[in-house]
Amino acid sequence: MERKYKKEYVGVKAVFNAEGKMKPVEIVWQDGRTFPIDQITDCRRAVSLKVDGTGIRYSCRIAGSVHYLFYEENYKWFVEAKAS
Repeated sequence: MERKYKKEYVGVKAVFNAEGKMKPVEIVWQDGRTFPIDQITDCRRAVSLKVDGTGIRYSCRIAGSVHYLFYEENYKWFVEAKAS
């Protein structure tokens, strides 16, 4: 069975408030394209149901659509990208 999604590691620009809480504000794709995060609607520890991986899952609104952004314990960020 061929997978429809793959784990894609991405760069993330984040800001920190005075208490040290991290908030991602932009996703940076490997080819240099950037996607501003318009809104974060949820943040919780979760497992990706589409690709292998777990971490802090941010539910992000980007250009009107909801996407999941995961922060792994090894300080890497990934998204569930469509496999080609």
